Amino acid sequence: MFRAQVFTLYPEVFPGPLAKGLYGKALANKLWDLKVINIRDSATDKHKTVDDTPYGGGSGMLLKADVLAKSLDQNIKKGERIFYLSPKGKKFDYKIAQDLSKEKSISIICGHFEGVDERVLSTRNIEEVSIGDYVLSGGETAALVVLDSVLRLLPGVLGNDKSSIDETFENSLLEYPQYTKPQIWEKKSVPEVLLSGDHSKIKDWRLSQSEAITRVRRPDLWQKYKKN
Repeated sequence: MFRAQVFTLYPEVFPGPLAKGLYGKALANKLWDLKVINIRDSATDKHKTVDDTPYGGGSGMLLKADVLAKSLDQNIKKGERIFYLSPKGKKFDYKIAQDLSKEKSISIICGHFEGVDERVLSTRNIEEVSIGDYVLSGGETAALVVLDSVLRLLPGVLGNDKSSIDETFENSLLEYPQYTKPQIWEKKSVPEVLLSGDHSKIKDWRLSQSEAITRVRRPDLWQKYKKN
């Protein structure tokens, strides 16, 4: 069973949408498990202080090294991978999601304020990842994004394990256009090839559509695809 741990100052956020739909069923069926740790519980003063001003000056506050480290040390098992969600981290992508789906457990730190004391990241072998080139008010939303992308790759979670094989980013291509009933809607018809019943032609059409969309919308993925 895949196990996820989330370290946060706002534990009430979780599991949030991950308790609904297929993920909720998978959670109930013990295909995965979630443990949420409140970082503030590791603060030792009467005010439960978790942040302080940065040395050298600057705006904002930093998550204190002693508080976060204590929270981690009390809950992390030896060898478990720990991720801190940060705008300066390595870009999170489909390949990383696939990699994480093969782990037995992962831990995610949701940042707040201006960041965390660098000493925690270096001494606890924490990997920094970013979900995009923008800044969020906290790491909780990003954690849900990471977990969502990983959970769908776990065996049995989607019900049909083939569902994740043909989707966007598999083989570095964006997904082809999809259509459902009615056949004609607002005078627009479903492409004839999809009605032909010729699976070979349908496969070729879908590939050509994926290639065309990727070439225009994501030149970076297109270059990667051409090298494969």
